[in-house]
Amino acid sequence: MTIYGIMKILLLGEYSNVHWTLAEGLRALGQDVIVVSDGDAWKNYPRDIDLRRRSLGRWDTMSYLWKVHRLMPKLKGYDVVQLINPIFLDLRVERMWKYYEQLKRQNGKIILGAFGMDYYWVKAGVDCHTFRYSDFNLGSEERHSAWNDQMKAEWLEGEKGRLNQFIAQDCAGIVSGLYEYDVCYRPYFAEKLKFIPYPIKPDETVRPIDHIPETVRFFIGIQRGRSAYKGTDIMLRALERLEKDYPERVEICRAESVPFSQYRQMMLGCDVLLDQLYSYTPAMNGLNALSQGLVLVGGGEPEQYDILGEKELQPIVNVLPDEEDVYRKLEELVLHPERIPDLKRQGLEYIRRHHDYKKVAGEYLEFYNSRR
Repeated sequence: MTIYGIMKILLLGEYSNVHWTLAEGLRALGQDVIVVSDGDAWKNYPRDIDLRRRSLGRWDTMSYLWKVHRLMPKLKGYDVVQLINPIFLDLRVERMWKYYEQLKRQNGKIILGAFGMDYYWVKAGVDCHTFRYSDFNLGSEERHSAWNDQMKAEWLEGEKGRLNQFIAQDCAGIVSGLYEYDVCYRPYFAEKLKFIPYPIKPDETVRPIDHIPETVRFFIGIQRGRSAYKGTDIMLRALERLEKDYPERVEICRAESVPFSQYRQMMLGCDVLLDQLYSYTPAMNGLNALSQGLVLVGGGEPEQYDILGEKELQPIVNVLPDEEDVYRKLEELVLHPERIPDLKRQGLEYIRRHHDYKKVAGEYLEFYNSRR
């Protein structure tokens, strides 16, 4: 028996291993947890029940619909159902309404995750004043691309946005995983919103961190079709310039849309990870890198340290969405590699203080128990 009491918890959907890692933390605290997801598509994260849709083809669509139809009546009797996103199944949004209502009828509290792309995130991005920069704006100017236009149409004008607003109003509570998502929801749902850092399971394969590398190995992950949206294109250009200027001191390791297990193995052999140019904060990928003893180059704005109450550690090499700024920050690491061990030590301590999966799981249980 735990100090929280034992709860039956259903975690539905997956982004970047958030739910599976949370499930591991909750189970370590004695909770009864099940994860139902598609493994976050090609990333193929672990899950208890697989809800992967193989393609948009007719036969695979019918097979997926049948799988969902058979599964949903079995997802009942849970004290808490946490949704990774308002779109928690790989279905057209028009079909989602009835499944949300079914989950609500069959279970206790519904908790909505503010973990990624949704109505409130897009809305805050395009207002051009909530953030100095984001996936959707640079200062007072919107970032225009086919992807951004599609997201605006789907979330601000379409049925996805209406479903998101309904669930946010209707659910028992909302959990934000990053500063950015918290500031998007807080003006509307402060009374039911809780910021809880993403959970990270300590990595027992961390390499020795005191070595000062003569050649700095930089790791960058590339998602096909989303490079410009995530800023990988700018980061990669800066990195390739650095390699050209310092060929004996720079090595680039690229991973393009590979499964999580392979990605992780590739990353472990590197010193520095580049990730999330337009973010104020590190997400799961960056946090995992810190937990494995890498230096993170990405989002490390003051707001993300403030929301954690962190006054001492600053392990993240913060970069602005500008190629010259990225180049200068990377060049500093190459010219002063003696900084790298200290940044690695800070990163490991940062994860221990704020993101340990058991600590985070305890915060979730406190929040679940506080909601009616």
